[in-house]
Amino acid sequence: MRIKKGDNVQVLSGNDKGTTGEVLEVNPKADKIVVKGVNVRKKHVKARRQGEESGIIAVECAIPSSKVNVVCSKCGKATKVGYSIEKDQKVRVCKKCGAKLK
Repeated sequence: MRIKKGDNVQVLSGNDKGTTGEVLEVNPKADKIVVKGVNVRKKHVKARRQGEESGIIAVECAIPSSKVNVVCSKCGKATKVGYSIEKDQKVRVCKKCGAKLK
């Protein structure tokens, strides 16, 4: 998977199109990711112990990784991820400006 936890990504399609956010979780088997502030759903929570509160909380749900692009920290544009080999290591690079991605 070309997207890693902690990457800054931009949503390409859907209700949250154009929104940017940080990747909180990556699920390579299902090819899905969880992005902060994107695909927010309401979840009803029941108190399980005495003293806990019941209520409705907002939860970020997973979206397909194909619906997002990584935002380059140097050029600030949403870009595809490329790879180059430097000192026997595979490094992720921006396809638009060639800068290394963290």
